Amino acid sequence: NSTDEIALDRLQGLTPAQMAAGGTNVQFQIRRDAGTLNCEGWFKDGKGSGHWTYTPNASFVAELRRMGYDAPDEEEQFSMTLNEVSLAVIEELKAQGYEKPTTEQLVRLGSHGVRLDYVKGLKAAGYSPQNVDTLVRMRDHGVSLRFIKGFADMGYERMSLEDLVRTKDHGVSPDYAKEFEALGYGKLPLEQLVRMKDHGVGVEFVKRLDALGYNHLPTDQLVRMKDHGVSTEFIQALKGLGYDRLTVEQLVRMKDHGVSAEFVKSMKERGIQNLTVEELVRLRDNGIN
Repeated sequence: NSTDEIALDRLQGLTPAQMAAGGTNVQFQIRRDAGTLNCEGWFKDGKGSGHWTYTPNASFVAELRRMGYDAPDEEEQFSMTLNEVSLAVIEELKAQGYEKPTTEQLVRLGSHGVRLDYVKGLKAAGYSPQNVDTLVRMRDHGVSLRFIKGFADMGYERMSLEDLVRTKDHGVSPDYAKEFEALGYGKLPLEQLVRMKDHGVGVEFVKRLDALGYNHLPTDQLVRMKDHGVSTEFIQALKGLGYDRLTVEQLVRMKDHGVSAEFVKSMKERGIQNLTVEELVRLRDNGIN
């Protein structure tokens, strides 16, 4: 099974009216350089089903040979048809100075979703990886043209290919960077964004901290709080017990030593009032529950 999006104008013989009909037989073709898919079936209310046959294109193989490539076997040519490995893609790679790929690499290029628009789009964005394995790696890691443009529009121009892959792998999106910029953090270095994302620092966490009076904390403190389990719920509970505006270091220390809001409350209920953070820590360290 495979799923792919195809523009309607590429389905020769199929019209919007047929697709929207109350029920009609249809025949159409999907023609590509490597071969043609002959489709036949039924459409009703925008949904269709049916079967197809495949006709390989002999002239495609002849053209590949003329360009100096080995002829693909039947399975490879079918894959090149399904995944739209076109002569235009091959010519574009050559025009951009890529290392000449093997036929097997061309097949792999298509099966991993590298299309002509991606190769051209990378060049327009200032990238020409020079080998198809790098193209495949970028696609496999989800580095889309939109992803690249999103960072470029924010001023992260000419990120290295490695930075693009790494940033994507760690879940740092242009939207993530924009959210922190909107909170007043400016254009944060990629390394900081990656570290924050890795440690679970999200924009909602920062907003809740702001609401509690912890405004615009340095990113290293945000990471430290997350690492030590200092949540906004923890801070809010302590505030309700009279421990207002504790420092980040105090919050971390309390969390590390097991000083919970429940523990503070139990001390108050025993008549032990107004303990300092250090006194609370010392009590917990001495096994007082």
